[in-house]
Amino acid sequence: MKTIKLAALAAAVLLAAAACTPQRKQIVIPPDIATSDEALFREGERLMKRDPERALLYFRQIQESFSRSFFAQRAMLAIGDTYFEQGDEANLILAAAQYRSFLNLYPTSPSAPLAQYRVALCSYEGMLKPGRDQTKTETALAEFKKTMQMFPLSEEAKLAREKAGECENRLAEHLFGIGDYYRKAKAYKAAIVRYNEILLKYPLYPQMEKVYFGIGESFFLWKKPTEAVPYFTKLVTDYAKSKYGKIAQKRLKEIEEAKKIEDAKK
Repeated sequence: MKTIKLAALAAAVLLAAAACTPQRKQIVIPPDIATSDEALFREGERLMKRDPERALLYFRQIQESFSRSFFAQRAMLAIGDTYFEQGDEANLILAAAQYRSFLNLYPTSPSAPLAQYRVALCSYEGMLKPGRDQTKTETALAEFKKTMQMFPLSEEAKLAREKAGECENRLAEHLFGIGDYYRKAKAYKAAIVRYNEILLKYPLYPQMEKVYFGIGESFFLWKKPTEAVPYFTKLVTDYAKSKYGKIAQKRLKEIEEAKKIEDAKK
């Protein structure tokens, strides 16, 4: 009996909670708008930021009722934009999927470069700072490069080139942080591997002087002065006024003095 009473009480609480929860009214498209593909599209555009759920309904109605219409293509892209504008991770995933679907259906559309660029932006918007997982940065970079390769003369290709540079710098900074961590932990070989990866993959990294220093210093601390010399020399030659250039100058003097002492012993 006690169990039955508890169950009845729980059911009553759930019913009361449901009664108190505000229910969203079913969205009904006015007949004068429902019969026009252009009217549906314009209304969807107007509602995109204010009421994305209603905007999506209008855009999808175009696809269902006017599948061969000029506005059906635009509606498909607008669905992706509606998801994108919301900006959270789940909606960015949906936006990217929608843009890819658009590219599959309309690969020669004048809007194809924009769709591909926005695929890249969906990952770009979710990038994390150096030191954290860089999967989205790598994905964004790949998609920006794809934009440049597929649509080299487009305005989107120019924008993608700039964003690709940002991605590469972030990945380089991430690698540098790992290299520095290993160097401070005295794992010099692992540090040098990471620094060299920056030289190979991201040659336009704007703070390359600290990469040369990282390699030279790792060799120096690893008791391999001969291997350190080219990197310290590069710093003295090309970055003499930087703090790394000044330290490199000091290191080269230390290496030279140690060599003289060693030669004198022979």
